[in-house]
Amino acid sequence: MLYLASLSLFLGATVSSALASPVVPTPSSVMNLTSPIVERLMCGTVMPIDIGEEERVFQQSQKMSSGEGPLKAGPLKSINVYFHVITVNGTLSEGDIPKVQIKKQIEVLNEDYNKTGITFTLGNVSRTTNATWFNSAAPETSEQTEMKSALRQGHAYDLNVYTVGFKSGPGANLLRYATFPSSYATSPTDDGVVIRFSSLPGGSASPFNLGRTLIHEVGHWVGLYHTFEGGCGEITGETSGDYVSDTAAEVSPAVGCPKKRDTCTKFPGVDPIRNFIDYTDDSCMTEFTPGQGTRMRGQIELYRLQNVTQG
Repeated sequence: MLYLASLSLFLGATVSSALASPVVPTPSSVMNLTSPIVERLMCGTVMPIDIGEEERVFQQSQKMSSGEGPLKAGPLKSINVYFHVITVNGTLSEGDIPKVQIKKQIEVLNEDYNKTGITFTLGNVSRTTNATWFNSAAPETSEQTEMKSALRQGHAYDLNVYTVGFKSGPGANLLRYATFPSSYATSPTDDGVVIRFSSLPGGSASPFNLGRTLIHEVGHWVGLYHTFEGGCGEITGETSGDYVSDTAAEVSPAVGCPKKRDTCTKFPGVDPIRNFIDYTDDSCMTEFTPGQGTRMRGQIELYRLQNVTQG
């Protein structure tokens, strides 16, 4: 199972870079987690193990799509979204979010991805009463495996979203996690996004209740890495960072909405605090870069459209 490597956040006072091992932090991207706000920000998505090889394959596919080979990008059809609402007892406070809130989330999803050429259509909404899944589903746990095995719908091009509570076990205080498109071929049942139910628009997880939690995780689901990957080393060549050239380097995740934050002062641009793939408040997030849009479309074409017939 390949999720993003911030999972250790809820276990201690530091978070490792997503380019590092899930349990070994690297100096360029460690942040303090004593603040409860930072704990709630947590993205539990884990980077692919062999990222270098995966990037080599992806970059080759991009060369082909630009005219050096047969793979050619075309218009993308709308992505079906299957929402799986997990609840304890059928009440809103225990996860039973209304469909109007889900529809609003799809509106936000389409608004925020508008300039990328990617659109989303709400498919089925399932509702399941299961306190164990609601409380304890987390990356690489039996609870999340059972949940996804029972509920996942569609194929590689279909987005499955699971809303849970993250109240106990290794996922306690988690806000969200997702899988990458490159994981689908080997782990199709694991594919999808899991988010805290109260992060949907109008939910109670302020300042993360405008729907940007799902925006962030869908970014991973279509192949984006955090903007702070690699820290300032992204520019110096020590690491390839997020593999997107037009996102400015930053040494660590930004929280709140720190205007004019510049943690890599020797290099161009202030920190990309407005980017959906940073860790700022929902109200602070407003953009993807053109380079991110190009990358996500390429990732979809290579990993999701190529596997669309697999279940």
